[in-house]
Amino acid sequence: MKQLEVQIMGQTYLLGCPEGGDARLLEAVERVDTAMCKIRDAGKVRARDRIAVLAALNLAFDVPQQQTSAPAVPGQVATATDERSAEHNPDSDVLLVSLLERLDEALSEDGRLL
Repeated sequence: MKQLEVQIMGQTYLLGCPEGGDARLLEAVERVDTAMCKIRDAGKVRARDRIAVLAALNLAFDVPQQQTSAPAVPGQVATATDERSAEHNPDSDVLLVSLLERLDEALSEDGRLL
């Protein structure tokens, strides 16, 4: 497995990448970096773990929408008052639960995601 060195929100990470997956991984890194930086730059959230959770939720929320319609606006920030026009999709619930479980597992190890 190949390893790529990337930066997300100014921090360097060494990530494993399957052969031929460079472009997809770099595209994913760019989406995550953009989403996290946009949340950070909005100035309401400063903790990296909270920024990561909000970015992950925004990206996960947009996945079903991207699969069924035009591409979503990148970097949308989730807030308690944010209203989205997408219909309820059970597949998005499964994806969201899976994502939250993975985040909980990562955070439980040392209390910090990044």
